[in-house]
Amino acid sequence: MFAEIWIAAFTALFVWWFSTGAILIAVRRADRGGPGAHLMNTLLGLPLLVLGLALVSTTSGGGGIAPAYAGFLGALAIWGWIELAFLSGVITGPERRACPPGLAPGARFMRAWWTVAYHELALLAGLVIVAVLSYGQATDVALWTYLILFIARISAKLNVFFGVPRINTEFVPSPLVHLTSYFRQRPVTLMFPVSITILSAGVTCFLRVLWAAESDGAIVAATLLVTLSTLALVEHWLMIVPLPDAKLWRWMLPASSGSTSKESKTHGL
Repeated sequence: MFAEIWIAAFTALFVWWFSTGAILIAVRRADRGGPGAHLMNTLLGLPLLVLGLALVSTTSGGGGIAPAYAGFLGALAIWGWIELAFLSGVITGPERRACPPGLAPGARFMRAWWTVAYHELALLAGLVIVAVLSYGQATDVALWTYLILFIARISAKLNVFFGVPRINTEFVPSPLVHLTSYFRQRPVTLMFPVSITILSAGVTCFLRVLWAAESDGAIVAATLLVTLSTLALVEHWLMIVPLPDAKLWRWMLPASSGSTSKESKTHGL
């Protein structure tokens, strides 16, 4: 049992790190590739989306170890393609201008929403698709994987909008440079403790599921979800804790012309 837990935890950690790095590499190279490179990136990544859909569909094969891994990896693949399309500037929002100074809070929020509206709708569509594919299947690990990513990403976006002490623009690709004008570097707001509470509750719930799990498939599924939700929680704490977490990926990325290295903070996936 302990071997299955360690293998599943390492798998989740490695896939999180590797997939984030792969997306960052693709986007960084597209930044240096001239007009159309980001769109080509997104189109070339479509097989990843198809693979994710296929993997999520295979989770109907039972509650064993293989369906647990298939659901987890499938949900990450679907999520990863949507994130690639977002970072490539293909699926973002109708507003692509920087935030003008002096906007009232409500106007600033609405303008920020329109910068990422299409992306948020794409993420929501992905959630619906995963839910439909997972309905009635023996394991719901794909749905829970996607939900963890969905909740954590919305929470992260809200926190950098309202304000956190540590924000980095080092990995922001050229199509999304305007988004940095909507970030706010300041002491945390009420949004941060609310986020930490929700994510901590999620980790606790998945730990309880792991503790009660009896079959190998259930143990692997719960471990994958515990690891992913813990990573989401740690990423939020890194918004205030001064640790150079960006070094996890910076060493593997090609140099970006004209990029500036600011305070180290990025989010996996």
